[in-house]
Amino acid sequence: MMTSRRQIWRSAVGAMALLLLARLASAQNYPAPNYPSRPVHLVVTVPAGGSPDIVARLLGQWLSERLAQPIVVENRPGASANIGTEFVVRAAPDGHTLLLAMSANAINASLYPNLNYNFIRDTVPVALIGGIPLVLIANPALPAKTVPELIAYAKANPGKINMASAGKGTPLDVAGALFKMMAGVDIVTVSYQGESPAIPDLLSGQMQIMFGVVPASLGYITSGRLRALAVTSAARHQVLPEVPAMNEFLPVFEAVGWYGIAAPKNTPAGLIELLNNRINEALRDPAIKNRLAELGVGPGGGSPSEFAAFIAAETEKWAKVVNFAGTKAN
Repeated sequence: MMTSRRQIWRSAVGAMALLLLARLASAQNYPAPNYPSRPVHLVVTVPAGGSPDIVARLLGQWLSERLAQPIVVENRPGASANIGTEFVVRAAPDGHTLLLAMSANAINASLYPNLNYNFIRDTVPVALIGGIPLVLIANPALPAKTVPELIAYAKANPGKINMASAGKGTPLDVAGALFKMMAGVDIVTVSYQGESPAIPDLLSGQMQIMFGVVPASLGYITSGRLRALAVTSAARHQVLPEVPAMNEFLPVFEAVGWYGIAAPKNTPAGLIELLNNRINEALRDPAIKNRLAELGVGPGGGSPSEFAAFIAAETEKWAKVVNFAGTKAN
């Protein structure tokens, strides 16, 4: 009888323990009922005033009204986005510190081999905000008026074409390296400290070509001061419908800057799901969609797992390009 009672007692205790563990595990998958309980910090890895900062503040204002807590945009620039990213990686995984992730995070994985963190391992993707296509622009004096003509001219004149770069390892720079790799051309890359400083030399003819961001390049294209040869998105861009996509000449070519939201690893799945739902709601809001379109940001959204797969693919692709180009971080 005593043995039977002990067995019953042990079984009951075991069942209670299993139930408690199940409840604890379940609790990890759902947000705290009072989340967010204080202001949420959205870290932007570039200075205030640029497109990433504008996107963060636009989304932050919308989210703050729905989450009933301020979304504080915190600019932590430096080291090509690594300073701000590492700050978020080290933050508490409670949903109160988030990162405006960018294409630089995928590029930096191979550009900086000795980082103190691994972006894929140490963050949790929340949602993709959208992509920013680039455009290959040329000085009108360049004899080549199309991408096939440019490739043929470059092969006939190796080392004679200068291509401006917005800086080593930037999305514009690796787009140029991807073009050189896929087209098999010898073009000289000249690095500048950003896109804007390179434009005067492109206009003067000292540089012949450059990959630029569509919104920043549009005025020069429409005025005829620069010629658009191709956009880098998978399809033609609605702003430049007459300009072909690069993959019409170089199949599977795609080079798009992007923005998204990421959180520190171990952030509860329920918080990720809640934030993903809210961000997707924001991206469906006509006012947000229109403003993002004005900034050149294409459609985003989707699930955290889809964003994770996208980041993994981007990281793998740019690693090949960085290795091909032999690019080293400054």
